[in-house]
Amino acid sequence: MADALGLEEVRRALAEDRALEDVTTRLLGAAADRPAVGCFVAEGRFVVAGLPIAARAFEELDPRACLEPLIAEGGWTEPGACLATVRGAARALLAGERVALNFLQRLSGIATETRRAVDAVAGTRARITHTRKTTPGLRALERYAVRVGGGVENRGSLAEAVLWKDNHWALLDGSATLGAALAAAPAGLPVVVEVETEAQLDEALAAGARHILADNQPPERIAAWARRVGPGVTIQASGGITPETARAYAEAGATLISIGALTHSAPAAPIRYEITFGS
Repeated sequence: MADALGLEEVRRALAEDRALEDVTTRLLGAAADRPAVGCFVAEGRFVVAGLPIAARAFEELDPRACLEPLIAEGGWTEPGACLATVRGAARALLAGERVALNFLQRLSGIATETRRAVDAVAGTRARITHTRKTTPGLRALERYAVRVGGGVENRGSLAEAVLWKDNHWALLDGSATLGAALAAAPAGLPVVVEVETEAQLDEALAAGARHILADNQPPERIAAWARRVGPGVTIQASGGITPETARAYAEAGATLISIGALTHSAPAAPIRYEITFGS
């Protein structure tokens, strides 16, 4: 993980929570400055992700705070297990609690859903990836969680690849062909063409596309298209796919499966946080 990953997001979250103005913790008086220890406790079984991000929340409030992972990023945890302990001034451990938990629960939930999908396609050539259906402002962290769960990178922004989609097809006004449009793409960028019909598939292949995105297609059609395009063209499946249905697409010949639900619908991992005085 890059050293700066999560720093801006954590600072923004702490500012949103007005963590430096925690009026309740101030009522503890001198006790708020005593050393304390916090423990993140799993209340279910899930894949752990986001401990380095949670650590930043406390470090921003107390430079001497130290989070010690007890379960590695990407590891499964069981109910009742302590994922990590954090030591620091009581006021920092209290003020940073919700921000740290929010990131840890969110990212662990994404990693868990990703691992479920990755496990579902085990033994096939297919890889699981994300979409751009991410929480605004949190895309880098949510993509990180997908990687922790065993998924692979996909286009992270509009500038990273050409992705010709249904609305681009609709706006191709006849003054140019798909081939001419793709020929004008910046050199070196990946080119992906979404197809929904046999005619679009034919035109995409004629234009030289080597990465086909089959959106909202049943596995049977994926299999037929995979046979047509041969091994030199990648078939990516997307559209309403879940960990439960991913294997059917993998066995049909999709070598990349993008699942929007990994980031837009993953349930938060159940974690509680307990603080006691300590050293």
